[in-house]
Amino acid sequence: MARTGEDVLEVTRYLISFDASAMDHIGQDDIPSVAAAAHAVIRDALRAGVYVFSGGLEEQRASIVDGDGTVTDGSYPEAIGGATIVDVPSHDEALEWARKIAVACRCPQEVRAFMEDTELDILLGRGESPGVGPANA
Repeated sequence: MARTGEDVLEVTRYLISFDASAMDHIGQDDIPSVAAAAHAVIRDALRAGVYVFSGGLEEQRASIVDGDGTVTDGSYPEAIGGATIVDVPSHDEALEWARKIAVACRCPQEVRAFMEDTELDILLGRGESPGVGPANA
C-alpha cells in the first residue's frame, strides 16, 4: 500500500537484507548474542507497528526455475543471507531500521523499496475498489 502526500506517492514497504557471506566474520560463539540483538530490533519494530516479516535463509543453495521450467540447483555467492520487511512512510525511516539491524547483525544491510502494485493491493484488501477484496473474493 502506498501513502500519499502533496502529490507525492511514497512506497511504504522496504526490503532490508544482507548478503549470504556478510556474517562470515562472526564466530559461532557470538551467534547467540547477534541473534539476541537482532530479536531485540524485531521487538522494537513490532512495538512500532512497522514489522512485516524477517528471516534468515538456512542454506545458501538456491534452485533457479527458468521461464521454460528448467530447474538449475546451485550455490550462489551473491545470495541473500537474511531479510526483514518493514512498512514505513519514508525511505529515511527504512534506513533507520536498517541501521539498527546492521548494528545488531554486525554486517551491512541493503535497503530496497518494493514497487507499488495497486492491483495487488486491491486483491489483498489493502486498496479500494468497489466489489473487490477479501470480503468479496
